[in-house]
Amino acid sequence: MKTAKIKNASMDRPFNKEVKDLAHEIVDNYQIILDNEDGEFYGRGLEMPNVYGEGKTANACVKNTREALFAAVATMIEMNETPPLPAHDNARTEQVNIRLSLIEKDVLKALAKSHGFRGLGDFIRTRALAIK
Repeated sequence: MKTAKIKNASMDRPFNKEVKDLAHEIVDNYQIILDNEDGEFYGRGLEMPNVYGEGKTANACVKNTREALFAAVATMIEMNETPPLPAHDNARTEQVNIRLSLIEKDVLKALAKSHGFRGLGDFIRTRALAIK
């Protein structure tokens, strides 16, 4: 799975109806995380943390972030890639433990942060499941 940085995406080209319908169905269930900095709102998708939006109000930010997510997901569908499922559809009941050296853990944490992930588990899961 690839993610894209799309800021306040607008649809400058149409997607076919099947792609649009599927992308909307997926994105409508995505969770958006909002941050407020100096009166400006910034949003990102929980399922696609590298897709961003912004707005002067929380509602505008959510709308812009959903548009960016829609463009990213629709593009993935067109490219025959599998977008991530909505987080609430992915009941995580299994746990896997791995041992890392302190250096390995620090490297992975830095990579996770640089790719917009807040946690190492989400980074490893997302990257590993993207390999086909």
